[in-house]
Amino acid sequence: MTEPAAMPRTTPQQLDHPLRYEMVNELHARPSPRLAVPCTAVYLAFKEPWDAANRDRSVDIAHLAELVMRHGAPAPQDDAGHYAAQLGRHELRWESHTEFVSYAGFTPGQPHRPFDPALAEMFPADWQARAPGRRVAAAMVHVATMPDDPDAITPLLSSWFATDGLVAVQVLDGTAVVATDFRIDPAGWMRFAVFAAPDLGAGRLGRVVQRLLELETYRAMSMLALPRVRALNATMNTLETRLTALVERLGDDTRPAETVLHELLTLSLKLESAATQHGFRFGATRAYEAIVHDRIASLREKRFQGRQTLNEFMVRRFLPAMRTVQSAELRLDAMVDRAARAGELLRTRVDVQRSGQNQALLERMDRRADLQLRLQHTVEGLSVVAISYYAVGLLGYAVYPLAESAGIERSILIAALTPLVVLTVWLGMRRVRAKLHDAAGDRAGHGDL
Repeated sequence: MTEPAAMPRTTPQQLDHPLRYEMVNELHARPSPRLAVPCTAVYLAFKEPWDAANRDRSVDIAHLAELVMRHGAPAPQDDAGHYAAQLGRHELRWESHTEFVSYAGFTPGQPHRPFDPALAEMFPADWQARAPGRRVAAAMVHVATMPDDPDAITPLLSSWFATDGLVAVQVLDGTAVVATDFRIDPAGWMRFAVFAAPDLGAGRLGRVVQRLLELETYRAMSMLALPRVRALNATMNTLETRLTALVERLGDDTRPAETVLHELLTLSLKLESAATQHGFRFGATRAYEAIVHDRIASLREKRFQGRQTLNEFMVRRFLPAMRTVQSAELRLDAMVDRAARAGELLRTRVDVQRSGQNQALLERMDRRADLQLRLQHTVEGLSVVAISYYAVGLLGYAVYPLAESAGIERSILIAALTPLVVLTVWLGMRRVRAKLHDAAGDRAGHGDL
């Protein structure tokens, strides 16, 4: 009895989609830091001013390598999207995003003075000045132990933050208190304070700090559209005035439709160009705004000592800016649609005018053809007379000897031949014309086939 043939072995890699492991690893590529109380977090985000999504990312890697080499840490890979290393007593985390790169440094221990600019020593000023791009976010997070009496936090908040705009909330079911005023201090840093309960784990504390840093970063990134929208609104005001004037003059027959169409096409080109230039920014702003709201929701905030919450602050200060951006996007889309509809109407008007011109041209051609037909009939009549004249003369010479022998006078002979010749020539001309018409009809029929 023969043994069955061995089935070919299939490895897991052959069964899996080529991107399966890459997609799963991406879920764990950027873990939250694990922080112990007390500590300080220093955060930077750099963005190229123009076309940041298409920047040369190798320059970002080189800038990161310059920093880690100062501390003797391993160099990052050339195609790295994230990096983590220990730089002395500082833990560094670097991430590359679509439009920006971020640096976060975490230092354990209680500083002598909270929010001291010297705490950012791991990011030297000369190194920051050589960054490929400019800072869009710079924040310090002071993490301290929550006092037994929550009222002891109040004087600290008064000394660290401005009263106007101060936000203070309890997060994660009261296990921590977060405070900020969303202002930039004289040293250029935005301040966040976190008071953590002793039972708050290192992982949860790290996620709280990371959410705050992401909240500030994506808030800043989303608001980058606001200055551009203000300039765009000024442009749209001018274009809308011109568009309205053009639409109102669509029914004006005193102006050539081709001239108005050219003006409308020029205006439509400017609108389409503006929509193309700002389309990416509008889409990115929507995405960043959604992340901001998501980060606030993930903190599960509650009011602390009657202070305003993060959500209330965003509703009052952040959402109006986002609504301005959304309004500009909708207005630009509406203007593009209006220009397109006006163009269709104008093209319809041009087509109608051209149809009328073509109809008039066809009528003139018909009249000209009728005139040519009449001239042709006239020429045919003259041709019959001329051909008959010469034919009678020739026949007269041919039959004259016979007529002379028969005693018939030449004049009588010619008078008798003339009607016969004229009739014969006329019938011959009609037959030729009929054949020509039949041949033309046959060619037209084959052309239709």
